[in-house]
Amino acid sequence: MSKVAVLGYGVVGSGTVELFYKNKEKIVKKMGRELDIKYILDIRDFPDSPYKEKFTKSIDSIVDDPEVTIVAEVMGGVGDAYNYTKKCLEKGKSVVTSNKELVAKKGAELLKIASEHGCNFLFEASTGGAIPIIRPLHQCLAGNDITAIAGILNGTTNFILTKMINEQMSFSDALTMAQKLGYAEKDPTADIEGHDACRKICILSSLAFGKHVYPEWVHCEGITKLTLEDSCYAENWGGAIKLIGSVKRTEDGKILPMVRPAFVCGGNQLSHISDVFNGIMVYGDAVDEVMFYGRGAGKLPTASAIVADIVDAAKMNGTSISQTWEDSDDNSFIADYKEDVVPMYVRVKGSDKGKISAAFGDVEYLTRDGQPDDELAFIVTAMPEKDFDSKLPAIGGEVLGNIRVLELD
Repeated sequence: MSKVAVLGYGVVGSGTVELFYKNKEKIVKKMGRELDIKYILDIRDFPDSPYKEKFTKSIDSIVDDPEVTIVAEVMGGVGDAYNYTKKCLEKGKSVVTSNKELVAKKGAELLKIASEHGCNFLFEASTGGAIPIIRPLHQCLAGNDITAIAGILNGTTNFILTKMINEQMSFSDALTMAQKLGYAEKDPTADIEGHDACRKICILSSLAFGKHVYPEWVHCEGITKLTLEDSCYAENWGGAIKLIGSVKRTEDGKILPMVRPAFVCGGNQLSHISDVFNGIMVYGDAVDEVMFYGRGAGKLPTASAIVADIVDAAKMNGTSISQTWEDSDDNSFIADYKEDVVPMYVRVKGSDKGKISAAFGDVEYLTRDGQPDDELAFIVTAMPEKDFDSKLPAIGGEVLGNIRVLELD
């Protein structure tokens, strides 16, 4: 029998225990052998819990118990979560986690420790919640040369942008609604500034391209500067503004990971993903493109991925040789985002078409209901972003909006 310990009994931890026991009979039948949760680690007391006999406040009781072979870390952060994960791996216990910050910052180190001790560090739940993406990348799509990944990786920001599009809400009103509904934290910084999506694209980049990408190496922009006016121009253009986490291989062999708002055309499936749902596009030389879609967060959706990794860990003999990557001493393999050739959306007040044409040549003009006479919005043909930056001051007026247009394929 495989015995499991769950570290943390918050939203995801309690969901993991709940889902495991709800479907235990089916899980065990599929595995062909017994599996059970022996410990739940939490500093709080849960006297009314049906699992009260399983609670412990000591990580040592888990680390030193030879019966425990799998640990589910669902605490979050890189403090105790990192130390406990490291201790468990060094004891040869496989660890599964939903902790995107831990994987993004310490993944290479923890994968190496797991390999050295014949166990596994698994993290399906860290990037897409219920959406399977980690396993498909290193198993189902292993025959492909992956060239790019792009996705909506944060449900909170997607909910906010959906409200701005569908209900003409301002950013601040949509954020307030997201907080009232429990989609956004009281301090929503990690979501709206793009940090959450950045950690996720770091994990996907590292797995797809084989070298650890640290969050501080990724150009990251959030959605706080977006306006209802920009959203209306995007909708009339036939697309939508989305917060996109992406990575692609550049012509010189480097990779370019980035998180930023983007105009997404209506022909791209990502433009149609609404509310708290996430979607991830993977581009490969054999499959062309495939899409993974579903709920990217939440108690039971995330627990679904955690339990799946627990089952996977229980089935494995030795360390997975495909779910891994090398550590990186420097970021020389990361391309400069300013060198990226990309179309750009611009909204400007007080300029004119003559100045715009002189600076950028032919552009695509956009319209919206209620567009002021002194406001122009347009899309500039793809060029290196540094060239765009140098030409933009020549149009004069006050630039009110400036957003990249998504192009990967």
